[in-house]
Amino acid sequence: MKIYVLSLGAGLLVGIIYSLLSVRSPAPPLVALVGLLGILIGEQVVPVGKQLLTGSALSAACSKTHSIEHVLGQLPGRHASKKAPEDKPS
Repeated sequence: MKIYVLSLGAGLLVGIIYSLLSVRSPAPPLVALVGLLGILIGEQVVPVGKQLLTGSALSAACSKTHSIEHVLGQLPGRHASKKAPEDKPS
């Protein structure tokens, strides 16, 4: 959860700076989010494609390459069996 709060804080800070400089964000928010989603999905095309070429089913290929976890990230309220490095206490 800490990473989400930090991400939101960074976004708010950048938004405040943009407002003080009287500039608009480089892309409309929805367009930017769709673009980011495209990047995340695009990163998984080659690894999943390689698994599909070896004869794996789509669900097995996504599971073997951890594609779904990469695109969706660690969802709030879900506990992974191992904590991610950014979740370790300092």
